[in-house]
Amino acid sequence: MLRSQRLAVVLSLEARKEQEALERMGEARKLVDQQRERVENLNRYQQEYRQQIRNSQQGVVQVARLQAWQAFIAQLDQVIRQQQVQLDQAEKVFEVRRQEWRQAWERRRGMEKYIDTCRQQERAEQDLRDQKLSDEAAGRAFSRRQR
Repeated sequence: MLRSQRLAVVLSLEARKEQEALERMGEARKLVDQQRERVENLNRYQQEYRQQIRNSQQGVVQVARLQAWQAFIAQLDQVIRQQQVQLDQAEKVFEVRRQEWRQAWERRRGMEKYIDTCRQQERAEQDLRDQKLSDEAAGRAFSRRQR
């Protein structure tokens, strides 16, 4: 069995590892998107709530009600900060997964190039063998004609 044929098994394993890394990266991307959407939704909700407060403050507002609004806004700020931390963590995980996929892609690509090099060497070696056999056959035919 030729070296390039034996290496096909290794290439298959590398391709499988690359695919698995790609899937993990996709899952990490999905989580980033979900976390980002949550942060955006919370920010939007907070802006809408602040606008509602502004609209309702056109008249006289009780102090207790104003304090409750401020407390709720503070809670929203805290939740948004926590969600932003989760988004930051998800982005870091995604970056790690992207690097893992990139390395797997490079290993698979390197193996493909190595196999191509092996095939070229094998073809060159086969061409040399064929040429040698052809030369030997021509030499035998020439020596037979010389007799």
